[in-house]
Amino acid sequence: MSLNGNYRIVLSEDRIPKAWYNIAADAPVTFPPVLHPGTGKPIGPDDLAPLFPMALIGQEVSAERFIEIPEPVREVYRLWRPTP
Repeated sequence: MSLNGNYRIVLSEDRIPKAWYNIAADAPVTFPPVLHPGTGKPIGPDDLAPLFPMALIGQEVSAERFIEIPEPVREVYRLWRPTP
């Protein structure tokens, strides 16, 4: 235990997650779409493309339960990763 009462759990490299869990797959309701602030209509991939890579947009709209973490991201996790 640290002086401020917080705990930290450090995973070994072989336990670094290989996939993110997508809560939308198990939610009892479907989440409403994000609305475009200018049009008031649901945002589509073309609206998000100037801001995010297409792979990230695909993850955002996915209904899959687990989304594979790309290897370059896992490599960064080996160096540093946030802790709860």
